[in-house]
Amino acid sequence: MSGDGGLTSFFFYVMFVYPVTSWILKPGRFSKKKGITYAIGFLVVIAAIKTGMEYAERGPNYYQILGVTRKSNPLEIKRAYKSKSLELHPDKNPSPNAEDEFNTVKTAYDVLIDMEMREIYNKFGKEGLETKQHLDEYQMLLQIGIFYATWGMLSYVLTLGKSSQNARSWIFTGEIVMLIAEVSLMLQKGAMPTWFLPKFTEAEMVWLMHTLFPAFMNGCRCLGGFLYVDLEEQTRTLLLALQEQNKDVLMVLRDIQISIQSGAKATASAGPQSPVIRATATGKLRELEERLQRNGQLGLDPAKVAAQIKETGKSNSTSYFWWILGAYIVFYYVVGV
Repeated sequence: MSGDGGLTSFFFYVMFVYPVTSWILKPGRFSKKKGITYAIGFLVVIAAIKTGMEYAERGPNYYQILGVTRKSNPLEIKRAYKSKSLELHPDKNPSPNAEDEFNTVKTAYDVLIDMEMREIYNKFGKEGLETKQHLDEYQMLLQIGIFYATWGMLSYVLTLGKSSQNARSWIFTGEIVMLIAEVSLMLQKGAMPTWFLPKFTEAEMVWLMHTLFPAFMNGCRCLGGFLYVDLEEQTRTLLLALQEQNKDVLMVLRDIQISIQSGAKATASAGPQSPVIRATATGKLRELEERLQRNGQLGLDPAKVAAQIKETGKSNSTSYFWWILGAYIVFYYVVGV
């Protein structure tokens, strides 16, 4: 995790956001559609507010300070620096922090005008400049591996249990997509097209993904548990329903057989016009029909249960593939790798 900030976000989402989202999704509180809508809306609002506050604390980056973009050439950067320096010079700037503001502009210019320092800043941010970090692929991949291994273990522990199987798959899918995006952003020069967030660096994009991941993880946990369908339990219910209906059918057939035998004896003694057999058999069949209808109202209709099991199994087997494929398409289209 990314230091104290990542740990704080982890506990914030686990100790506060997850219980509130679970409360929203509690069965019977809202309809299924409304519950999912409210839960997703709550997660989006919380993640947006928290990320916005953290981004504001970071302050503007060097591109934003000078008012240039990633595609700006040295001449454009010099012009922007000259304009800003004249505007913020301590002799003209009445602000009490005029000297600090001027020095910040000077620092931004010194970094962006130097192509090597500019590349380090784009990939690693101010921290990379402070530690004189260079583009060492082995060290970079090692740090990335530690980050994702840590979050992977935490995600696995938090999604233990049968009802969290879907959530675990969604989280790991998101981690894989995020890992591919981060490696591409860090190792490929100009991985982000100039039209996409032109004043945003690769380091800030990675920071944004890391910041939003705890919200994604806890959202998957809540929605995965809420949408979980126990196929084994449904199969057991189906078998019990079939067993009960089989018993009902056998009992009715036995009663019909007994009534036929009794009716035959009654007909032999009372005459050929006796209606005993027909009335008894028809009543038993009607009783069987009523039992089957009652089982259907109680959710024990074998046909419906079997159809639901088939549909659930089909959606579970294909949803992960489409999640990964869709994420790859969006990533390659936006980032242009």
